[in-house]
Amino acid sequence: MSVLVALSATHLLNDTIQSLIPAIYPIIKQSYQLDYVQIGLISLTFQISASLLQPCVGFVTDRHPMPYSMVVGMTCSLIGLIALAYAGSYALLLLASACVGLGSSIFHPEAIRMARNASGGQHGFAQAIFQIGGQTGSAVGPLLAAFVIVPRGQTSLTWFSGAALVAILLMIWIARSDVRIPPRPPRKADAGQGTESAARPSRSIIAAIAVLIVLLFSKYAYTASFTSFYTFYLMGKFGVSIQTSQVMLFLFLASSAVGALGGGIVGDRIGRRPIIWFSILGALPFTLIVPYADLFWTGVLTIVVNLIMSSAFSAILIYALELLPGRVGLVGGFFYGVTFGLAGIAAALLGALADQVGIETVYRICSFLPAMGLLAWFLPRPSTAADV
Repeated sequence: MSVLVALSATHLLNDTIQSLIPAIYPIIKQSYQLDYVQIGLISLTFQISASLLQPCVGFVTDRHPMPYSMVVGMTCSLIGLIALAYAGSYALLLLASACVGLGSSIFHPEAIRMARNASGGQHGFAQAIFQIGGQTGSAVGPLLAAFVIVPRGQTSLTWFSGAALVAILLMIWIARSDVRIPPRPPRKADAGQGTESAARPSRSIIAAIAVLIVLLFSKYAYTASFTSFYTFYLMGKFGVSIQTSQVMLFLFLASSAVGALGGGIVGDRIGRRPIIWFSILGALPFTLIVPYADLFWTGVLTIVVNLIMSSAFSAILIYALELLPGRVGLVGGFFYGVTFGLAGIAAALLGALADQVGIETVYRICSFLPAMGLLAWFLPRPSTAADV
């Protein structure tokens, strides 16, 4: 449990640094006279750099675990953070964002492997603990932007280099502890799932993975509309200040931690497939209302939406891990990589669309994305709920 908590803490610090990038968008948009397309391209650059290496890192660490690789990743993030603070041009903003993304791509696959190793067989719970750190870190960014970066300017980003140094120290301790954790024999459910996966035709597994990717796209395309453009939507539609919009973005993102924990715990009890169904399709009635709500109900509804949708990732990740047993790093790296990549592509496309039709129209279009949850029908049905 101590290793899981430490991994969650490093995930929190890693994602806090990441979250500072979209959190400063209102500042740099004004300072550098950027349009929505350029804002979206910053997200795309960060997300792509955070996604490309993850499957490769996971593939290697499945065969040759490298706990200390997380330290290398956080060092990259630290360099990117300092570069972001002193970037004097749009090109340097892109380069610094890519450096932060590179650090993230090195961190996640090995951290997922160590979390599963320390899970004691409760894989959903372990991933939920790990996810809580990341979701909380993502939520903290807007608050830091509102109360630290906005009043003091872009260079105040260097203040958060201390978070990277703390994370590096934690990672060194985790790496030493991971060596002492013996591999846990698979549970009967895990063994049964591995047999089922081996017997299932490869086309069936590929089809299931493809469905999971589409479901992730529906979730992260909708989420990207908030992480990149929610503050602009609130300021444009309701006339709120930057600080108020950042606080509302924090409330939206903070609900992710609760949803991730709930999805992991409940998924261990009732199976992953029902959670996947609910986490995507269950948000649809609320997303359809959001574009037509007033300021108060916009805040309430977006929190409800994120509570539901944030339960998806742990369930989808564990479902995929049990479809492909023994490939923890590869699957974890692939799905984190796909997540970052899809979010970046969505941010760039939505930015271009917002320049053409307006940010409010973008939110009306995005409200239909959770309807893709119907595709969960095509996921293979496990023999028992406990298996998946």
